[in-house]
Amino acid sequence: MSDNKKSTKIETRLITDGRRDEWTHGIVNPPVYRASTCLFDSYATMRERAKDPAARHLYYGRKGTPTQWSLEEALTDLEGGAGTKLYPSGVAAVNSAILGLVSAGDHVLMVDSAYEPTRAFARSILQRFGVETSFYDPMAGENIAADFRENTKLVVAESPGSLTFEVQDIPAIAAVCRDKGAWLLVDNTWATPLYCNPLALGADVSVHAVTKYIGGHSDLMMGSVTANERAYPLIEKAAFSLGQTVSPDDAFLASRGLRTLAARLKIHEEKALTVARWLRERPEVAKVLHPAFEDCRGHAIWKRDFKGSTGLFSVILKDGTDADTAPMVDHMRLFRMGFSWGGYESLILPSNPAGSRSATHWAAPGPLLRLHIGLEDTDDLIADLADGLDRYREHMARK
Repeated sequence: MSDNKKSTKIETRLITDGRRDEWTHGIVNPPVYRASTCLFDSYATMRERAKDPAARHLYYGRKGTPTQWSLEEALTDLEGGAGTKLYPSGVAAVNSAILGLVSAGDHVLMVDSAYEPTRAFARSILQRFGVETSFYDPMAGENIAADFRENTKLVVAESPGSLTFEVQDIPAIAAVCRDKGAWLLVDNTWATPLYCNPLALGADVSVHAVTKYIGGHSDLMMGSVTANERAYPLIEKAAFSLGQTVSPDDAFLASRGLRTLAARLKIHEEKALTVARWLRERPEVAKVLHPAFEDCRGHAIWKRDFKGSTGLFSVILKDGTDADTAPMVDHMRLFRMGFSWGGYESLILPSNPAGSRSATHWAAPGPLLRLHIGLEDTDDLIADLADGLDRYREHMARK
């Protein structure tokens, strides 16, 4: 951590964390240290650094440089953890963390609303390595205890859930994990460290797709894992063993994005709520899935555990199928189709959660659209959505 005190407000820590004098050398941002080989002045220095290659001294490029350490230190402080490791993508982060926490013969409980690539990892790699995975209802809370087995070693949570935005009772799940001797990993990408702190709620590990809001500009791929004192040694060992590392150029971009995170999230939140409230009144819309709305599953938990909402939510349309959304999404001016989110631009993505559920059943009157509200003018965004919904309604009338 930098010279700022722990009591400093998080908005200030976003600006000051990770900017040690020995890393910045009198400039504002830590420079981009591109390195593979690091040179030693003496045999004694080489042997001394070899005793603990994970320590923050120059040893080998894969072990990091001040560019990566600055970001890791900032995220560790913001999450309230014992340490952070960086990964080349969000998927790499969560999957590597899982590998660090389980062994052959273990059982993993994964939330039914988890990100599909994480589910696929459980069905493929984990299964091949002798780790069994089953899925639980996102709204289980303390009732998750009924899903535990004698060999359950890890619970993988994501709150709010991908596509469907159920908010989980992390403190209740954490209490069960502690009682059962299991780890709790939470994907905190949607809320960021500003709006939720899973470690303070009882989780052992907090994961981010840094690609999203922390990067903030749709120009880098990265993931992070921050863990408490018990879990971090396992996370660190797995990261080193798997050769996980990130480009210093990407680390620089992520650090730069982190500095403006508080300002950007306030705008994303305000604009998303404005658009979401407008969508609720449209006749083509059956429901808006937004944690800040009272009819969203887990809203009371969101109100208790979160400090705000961000720019990502979903809309369920009335009637129709996924294919019926084509006349709408094919001709949007501002809402472009694309995976990922968290950048300054607005996105729209037709999705169907049904194929990614096994513990619960997904049923809806019509197709689901996931929206990311960017930093454009809300009047322009609403006009674009209005035109799109008009096209959808006209298409459905012709069917």
